Amino acid sequence: MSPSDPPSVRLRPEIVALPAYRQGQAAAASAFKLSSNENPFDPLPGVIAAVNAETAYNRYPDASALALRERLATQFGLSVDEVHIGAGSVALLAQLILAAAGPGDEVLYSWRSFEAYPGLVTVAGATSVQVPNRADHGHDLPEMATRITDHTRVVIICSPNNPTGTAVTGDEFESFMAVVPPDLLVILDEAYCEFVTDPEAVTGLPLLSRFPNLVVLRTFSKAYGLAGLRVGYALGPVAVLDAARSTAIPLSVTGVAGAAAIASLDAADQLLRRVRALTERRDRVWRLLSEQGWNIPVPQGNFIWLPTAEDTADIADVLSAVGLIVRPFPEGIRISIGEEESVEKLLGICADIVDDLPTGHPARGLG
Repeated sequence: MSPSDPPSVRLRPEIVALPAYRQGQAAAASAFKLSSNENPFDPLPGVIAAVNAETAYNRYPDASALALRERLATQFGLSVDEVHIGAGSVALLAQLILAAAGPGDEVLYSWRSFEAYPGLVTVAGATSVQVPNRADHGHDLPEMATRITDHTRVVIICSPNNPTGTAVTGDEFESFMAVVPPDLLVILDEAYCEFVTDPEAVTGLPLLSRFPNLVVLRTFSKAYGLAGLRVGYALGPVAVLDAARSTAIPLSVTGVAGAAAIASLDAADQLLRRVRALTERRDRVWRLLSEQGWNIPVPQGNFIWLPTAEDTADIADVLSAVGLIVRPFPEGIRISIGEEESVEKLLGICADIVDDLPTGHPARGLG
């Protein structure tokens, strides 16, 4: 059977039509992989030791990842049941959507944002409501508030937004929450929160006590460098997290992942020094690209966004040809902050690219 043949059994047509999630392109050994927002630093020795010590592969892991939940609960001043662990924050997002939304319901989010959102909503049987980003590539929260209806069951806010890198401010978020129905689940996706340097940006943790309809998602994949082990966590009301736990695939967080996450928390000072190095590199790349003439939003994740519009595919090919593997989207290109050695090459080719862009191009500044 060829890939274009129809399935031989009856399947949900919306699932058959749904494109599979596409991860960042792999890179040859001689190229820089800047397509997946990975942490370019190798795992710390203490994390590797913890992984190597976890050898009971013949035994199931603790289904609730209790040791990691206890550690995070203590760190954040929450009860153990206000912490839920999943195989990456995207798995937790899937569980929460399944718990709250089904056929006839709507899930509201800004667009463009994390590309997994539409697929997760479709799998739940619900309908996506996408609100266009503002001209500065950030969330238009006032417009999102107007799009809430009696059918809305979940609102997702991604800050910093993947792939545009913009952060929602605390004031914007609190103004939004003030007009949201109190029985509407709001998910604040903070996968890149450790990279935020803007003091005005929202931080979800202090708001949990004020908004009982709020859940905060975070991950060990990015700042903590455990993308290959898949472990994330949700913070929020016990009843909501219990509902998410009911939809979860049992035993999906491995013992190795839990041990690595705890060891990463033990090494937080070292890891966050690496994060500071990445944010300094990110800010330097953004400043130098802006000086070249690029019109790009101020980044708050571990990546930058080039709004290359209809020229995206061609520019991504130019970058790939010089060994820079990036992530193209229909609206633009996301470039992860990688090894220091990649910076000079990126800046050199981007200077040539922006000079060739016509005046008035959305990726070109007025200067």
